[in-house]
Amino acid sequence: MTTIVLASASPRRAELLRQIGLSFRVCPADIDETPGSGESALHYVERLAREKALAAKLAEPGAIVIGSDTSVVLAGRILGKPRNRQHAMGMLRELSGATHQVMTAVAIASVNDCEARVAVTDVRFRPLSGEEIAAYVATGEPMDKAGGYGIQGRGGIFVEELRGSYSAVVGLPLQETAELLAAAGCPVWQTWNRSQESNNE
Repeated sequence: MTTIVLASASPRRAELLRQIGLSFRVCPADIDETPGSGESALHYVERLAREKALAAKLAEPGAIVIGSDTSVVLAGRILGKPRNRQHAMGMLRELSGATHQVMTAVAIASVNDCEARVAVTDVRFRPLSGEEIAAYVATGEPMDKAGGYGIQGRGGIFVEELRGSYSAVVGLPLQETAELLAAAGCPVWQTWNRSQESNNE
């Protein structure tokens, strides 16, 4: 059975892969995540997903490696992870009452190839009060998340509307991931019975 490796330390991505029944190892990739001069957000997330997958592939040459990257984009500008609490509060004030895009790329590096897809999801926040922004930032939840919020956590109460892939906003577009794994010769559904049999032994 082919080894699957997740080139990310994100617990959210790992949980999403477990949700669809995959067994995998985690091997985070250490790459330079600086955006290129004039690089579009779409190109940026796809490039990073590919680079993560290929970097981890060097350590696991026989494996199928999953790389991914997520950016929150407001009016064409990438909002990264907050530098500090003040930065997080500023991000949330910008997102309040506005529609932004969450762009999540997934790349699969297999024996001879590295294919990638990008899911773009429109997310609209309701207007947020200063008090709830401060209370949310005080929880610490925004600090390790692109755009300063987690839709799968407390930040989910801010979302008024979502058009696109919910799982991509969490950190990994599951439909695209499954399609790429199937193209690499590892259909997700073929692992389900094997996982169940292992659990029953």
